[in-house]
Amino acid sequence: MRRWTIAVSEVAALLLSLALLSATAQTAQQSKPAPAPVKDAAQFVGSDTCKTCHEDLYKQSFERTPHFKTTLNDGHGCESCHGPGSEHVAGGGDVSKIVNFKKLSREESSAHCLSCHAEKHEQAHFAESSHAGSEVGCLDCHSPHHAKEPQHLLVQSQPQLCYGCHTAAKADFGKPFHHRVNEGLVQCSDCHNVHGTTRLRQVRELPNGDFVCSKCHADKRGPFVYEHVPVKTEGCTSCHTPHGSTNPRLLRVSQVNLLCLQCHTFPTQGPSGPVHNQSQKYQACTMCHVAIHGSNSSNVFFK
Repeated sequence: MRRWTIAVSEVAALLLSLALLSATAQTAQQSKPAPAPVKDAAQFVGSDTCKTCHEDLYKQSFERTPHFKTTLNDGHGCESCHGPGSEHVAGGGDVSKIVNFKKLSREESSAHCLSCHAEKHEQAHFAESSHAGSEVGCLDCHSPHHAKEPQHLLVQSQPQLCYGCHTAAKADFGKPFHHRVNEGLVQCSDCHNVHGTTRLRQVRELPNGDFVCSKCHADKRGPFVYEHVPVKTEGCTSCHTPHGSTNPRLLRVSQVNLLCLQCHTFPTQGPSGPVHNQSQKYQACTMCHVAIHGSNSSNVFFK
């Protein structure tokens, strides 16, 4: 009888504790402030609405650009870049209610561009590029509304756009022997991916991994039975300056034998230097080693 009395007391105490906990939780829930009503998010209004105020900007500098056609894919037009415009319209053109690129930092504006363009191969490495590391943003070179060069929406055509920062390259292209960039036969972007690559100085490469130089200089491409090692390991720039030079064939030094002796001298790893007199008759190594970029028949590149 005593045990039954103790058990009933324990059950009563447990029920009392549960009742107190329930009352405390109910009181806390009643005292908690009600959540604020969620404000409706901005909605897309369509480019026709944008034209009511920005007709000149739309027809003269947007509708005629390639960028206009790409924005039709999602059906949002102007709002593909500037975001939903319902609040902007409701605010009577309040610029704080729309994505205003003039108010954004370079990093922020580039992030908007890369939300679409980062999926493409050309822009895949932009975040690791020299331009991004030097705080150059997309809108420093491109303008969706006021482009001077329509194909890539550049604010200025090449090479003048690149020369704005790369003054040393501009000086090289003014030397007696140079790639014909100023003449319009070659563009900077033919050799460099300005949006970044995994190679040094953002130099392009062919699908097979060869340097972009062989795209034009196909006779130097190979593959050869006997390869000249620096061509495959260091590339063309081990002997040539790519932009311009005071020496023929864009060589780094004035005399061919001096260039060769930078590697082929004693002691050295690899072929030793020449044993014959170079003072007069044999000044140019390529008089004999004519296939210096690679050969299919001679391991010393005689032919």
